[in-house]
Amino acid sequence: MNFTLKIWRQENAKAKGRFETYEVKDISADTSFLEMLDILNNNLIHEGKDPVAFDHDCREGICGMCSLHINGEAHGPDTEITTCQLHMRKFHDGDTITIEPWRSAAFPVIKDLVVERSAFDKILQAGGFISVNTGGVPDGNAIPISHDDAEESMDAAACIGCGACVATCKNGSAMLFVAARVSSLAKLPQGKVETLTRAKNMIAKMDELGFGGCTNTRACEAECPKGISISHIARLNRKFLKAKFKD
Repeated sequence: MNFTLKIWRQENAKAKGRFETYEVKDISADTSFLEMLDILNNNLIHEGKDPVAFDHDCREGICGMCSLHINGEAHGPDTEITTCQLHMRKFHDGDTITIEPWRSAAFPVIKDLVVERSAFDKILQAGGFISVNTGGVPDGNAIPISHDDAEESMDAAACIGCGACVATCKNGSAMLFVAARVSSLAKLPQGKVETLTRAKNMIAKMDELGFGGCTNTRACEAECPKGISISHIARLNRKFLKAKFKD
């Protein structure tokens, strides 16, 4: 399979970016998207050109580092996958593929397709943790939590913090990310003690860092590689309002 790649190239956050066009040929349909970029970079290095910078780590859909906007979709045309799980069989021979970094004021470009996502770390530092003393570790079957609550907590904890929700949202909102972190703890006994302050502090930090507000378009849910539901945003809003009323 042969492809034409239109890739965003940018030296740093202050430099003016531009699209550059490349050709890759004889790509197997079973090649992953990142492997295809590896092949492109190998060709560029042999030609004495600067390779395309892009993020990746586990290549197993776990870490969320492989954050690319492909033909206008976060992580590409497949559903509930990360870019590293995307294969070239999802495209047609001869296709032109446009590849961009995440577009968000809170995620400035470091170089080419790599963005600075430490804003998520700062949100977590504002409240995404449990600081109360929960004592020793009890027997797993003795934990006082219902099966439904445990499942909902684990579903929220599946968020890998890739930023697809932010890049997809027309407002650049991080509400789905924050909501998933709040829900994963709010449904557990250990996390309930600080639920209200957690919601308030994390939303305050999100606003401080320049993320936009949520208008419930559900674009974040549609593009989330882990299928995180916006029902968690509803819970976050309830916790936040309760915290403000308590204040």
